[in-house]
Amino acid sequence: MNQVVVGLSGGVDSSVAAAILHDQGYKVYGLTLWLMKGKGQCCSEGMVDAAFICEQLGIPHHVVDSREIFKENIIDYLVSGYESGVTPLPCSQCNRVVKFTPMLDYARKNLGVDQIATGHYGRILYDENTHRYQLLRAVDRTKDQSYFLYDLTQEILANTIFPLGNQTKAETRKIAAQFKLKTADKPESQDLCLIESHGSMRQFLDKYINQKEGDIVDLDGKVLGKHAGIHHYTIGQRKGLGVSAPHPLYVVKLDTVMNRVIVGDRSRAVSSECFVNRMNWVSISAPESPIRTEVQVRYRSNPVPVNVIPLEDSRIKLVFDEPQFGITPGQAAVLYDGEVVLGGGIIEKFETNSIN
Repeated sequence: MNQVVVGLSGGVDSSVAAAILHDQGYKVYGLTLWLMKGKGQCCSEGMVDAAFICEQLGIPHHVVDSREIFKENIIDYLVSGYESGVTPLPCSQCNRVVKFTPMLDYARKNLGVDQIATGHYGRILYDENTHRYQLLRAVDRTKDQSYFLYDLTQEILANTIFPLGNQTKAETRKIAAQFKLKTADKPESQDLCLIESHGSMRQFLDKYINQKEGDIVDLDGKVLGKHAGIHHYTIGQRKGLGVSAPHPLYVVKLDTVMNRVIVGDRSRAVSSECFVNRMNWVSISAPESPIRTEVQVRYRSNPVPVNVIPLEDSRIKLVFDEPQFGITPGQAAVLYDGEVVLGGGIIEKFETNSIN
């Protein structure tokens, strides 16, 4: 009998993933990672629902205390990033370091199981020509999570199943109802687990970062207002600046040295190129010469044409066909060839020479 360890957060997606595999004849083990206290989907409330789902399906439920690894790799990562003037993306980091790798290790060492599964919306295919596992977008583009999965290794992809990758969210809900799962009508999580637990990202950051008042200035250095901490701002932000001007202003730079938020018009918040580090090449091996493809620079953005120039030390340079608005250091740049994820990395912090 095939065996699989399914990561259960207590939401409908992971519940249906477990139910589908159980119905297909797999011996399923439920595994919930205890990441932090609070009402987030992956935390205390989620653990109760996950345990109930395992009871419904008649499968064992394991809980692993992952709070320390979550604090070190996500909370500390976020805090240090915001303190340095970047806007970190926690989800891809969490998937690789906190969830998938520890899950596979636990499955092997404690249960003797070599496969894991989650409720993520993505697909995995094996390419016979390149002998690599490919990561693809989910069929339901509105729920596709491949952007957050770019950092998974070949080892993880080779031993992971995404049961929901070929179906829509509506179909997932329908299957949950058919199996009479407790989570069938559970509201969908709309925010990061940290936001759900603390109320807002601002409240979360203020818990860990001291508020330090500073100036909001224009490109000429003229003071337009005050801020209560640069960690409350991100590149390209327009709303919530608290300053008035005859035309819309956007954050174009966060000056950590002078503790300033620098604003300008929209044209000053666009970039024709950027550098990306910590590249993880997923579906292809690292190219040795420039390639032409598409890139997605934030979760909800559309892919845009780009020239990719390989550099040393797992870095690349991206040169966009058209300047892009709000390129944000700390966020992910994920390369796509149609539905296939070629690879991805983290946008580096960069300087804008025209800013004083």
